[in-house]
Amino acid sequence: MTVDTFINYLVIAGVVQGFLFNLITLFFGKKYGPVVLYLNLVVLFISLNNLQSWLRVMGYASDHFFIKSMVIPWYLLIFPSFYNVFRHYLGVLSKTRNYMPWVLGLFLVEVIIRAVLVLMNSSLGSETLAARVESYNVVEEIINISICLFIYLKAAQLVFMRQDWYRKFLTFDSIGWIKAFIILGLSIMLLWIFGLYLRATTGYDISVYHPLRLASSFLLYWIGYQGLYRYNIVQDRILIRKSLQQDSKRLPTREAESNERLHEKHLGEFNRIREDLVQNRKYLDPDLTLEKLAKEQFVSSGHLSRIINLYGNRSFNDFINELRVEQAKTFLSDSEYSPYTIVSIGLECGFNSKSTFYSAFRKFTSQTPSQYREDQT
Repeated sequence: MTVDTFINYLVIAGVVQGFLFNLITLFFGKKYGPVVLYLNLVVLFISLNNLQSWLRVMGYASDHFFIKSMVIPWYLLIFPSFYNVFRHYLGVLSKTRNYMPWVLGLFLVEVIIRAVLVLMNSSLGSETLAARVESYNVVEEIINISICLFIYLKAAQLVFMRQDWYRKFLTFDSIGWIKAFIILGLSIMLLWIFGLYLRATTGYDISVYHPLRLASSFLLYWIGYQGLYRYNIVQDRILIRKSLQQDSKRLPTREAESNERLHEKHLGEFNRIREDLVQNRKYLDPDLTLEKLAKEQFVSSGHLSRIINLYGNRSFNDFINELRVEQAKTFLSDSEYSPYTIVSIGLECGFNSKSTFYSAFRKFTSQTPSQYREDQT
């Protein structure tokens, strides 16, 4: 198998995967909104662009020159679509501009110009006509790459320099996957610029775009799945957080039992601290530390640690994690929350990651969250 054959195989496999992604998320997904819509558009435009390229390389395109020359610039719509994913995902619509209508207008104009160019010059010889079309291709791509680079820079500015616009959202998601896309997306832009340079200086050869085709397919398909996964978790966490504000979802306050060997003053202090943690749901704060809680309670961290060890029979971390697990159990045992992912429940109950949630849950229940949920149904 040659390198070209292998690359073409990967490209068409990615196209099929992209169409399946659209089919499954649009018709079988549990959540649908602007974020899902634009994620699907990103994957759709990549799929259409790569399918068009694959058909031309494999010789399945029509021999008729008009049809053969009508290369649709689907790639132009990818960047504004993903920028809209960011805008809706982060909730910054009023502070950012939607470039999609302008780019879509340019897209239609370019298609019309290409059609007119071919029709008006159809009387020329095939070689002359092909040369003119190729010259137009280069000009068109320079314009398009400039626009996409501009939108890319606006996206990078939003993610890395405008976090104050969506500070509240960061309590639901660290947006690490978006930052990864922005950083890795730079390689896509550089490969595109490099391919365009070779095309303009050495003549058109599909091989100059092999690295770009592979990199964009793998990166953007991954971003599509990652974006859908993160979107579902964030939506779950938003709804779960609203539920946590209801009194019916509060954990019961319990006082530690008195023991003659323990000082009543310290016992009362422990009960007061626990009640404050439960009533104000401070245990849901993933950044809660012994030092932070001690400062809030106006005691030393050493004193607070000793009180929790004596009266809670737990280390500080285990004491807080047990409260978080109890809160998670109330959701996992309620059929109303069965559509929500276990990961989103764990994160919204104060755990920093899926692994710490599962580890703590197993420690205090001897079951995984999945097993516990199944036993409650």
